[in-house]
Formats: sequence, C-alpha cells, structure tokens
Amino acid sequence: MKIMISSQNATLESLVDSRFGRSQWLILVDTQSDEWEAFQNPGASQSGGAGVAAAQFVVDQDARVVISGDFGPNAARAFQSANIEMGLFPKQTLTVKEAVELYKSDSLRKNI
Repeated sequence: MKIMISSQNATLESLVDSRFGRSQWLILVDTQSDEWEAFQNPGASQSGGAGVAAAQFVVDQDARVVISGDFGPNAARAFQSANIEMGLFPKQTLTVKEAVELYKSDSLRKNI
C-alpha cells in the first residue's frame, strides 16, 4: 500500500509536519516493500490553494492513504472524492518512520 506523509525534511528520520498543504516535503512509502521517495510539496509555495495542490499531487502519485496532523476542508474534500483515506498522527513529535509504524499497527486516528 502506498501512503503519503507530510514531513519537515526529505528522509524517514525527519520529523512529520502537522501542516499538510504547507509542509515542505511529502514522503511516499510503500508499506509492503518499505521503499520510499521524498517529493517537494507543490502546494508549499502557492499563495492560495496549497491544500488542493498538495492533494492533487497525492492523487497523482497513486497513494491510497495520506497521513498528516491536519487537513484543510478543501484538501479533505479532494481526498474524500478520490477515496483516499486520511490518517491523523498524534500531537507528540514523530518521525516519518514512526508514523508509518503507527499506520501499520492501525494506531492512527482517522479523519472522516
């Protein structure tokens, strides 16, 4: 399963970023092979519509799950329309790798 996680930097050891649309990086992880790739978030530098631009990027990468600390209403609607599950990581600081492990153990809150 491909999952996308908002991140402050471009590695699995990076801290997650609670801002989905404005996070600097989006990290795509394949939970079956543990392969991953970091992408600069195309929404981060937009003056408006950051969440929608980032959401469209996630859709284009064929991710089935996206994990962040918060999703704006427009990004959430885009994910709901595309049938992409949204997971919320807890408030304490996590690395991207820890967020993946929480997802694998079904320990993330779901954003409905």
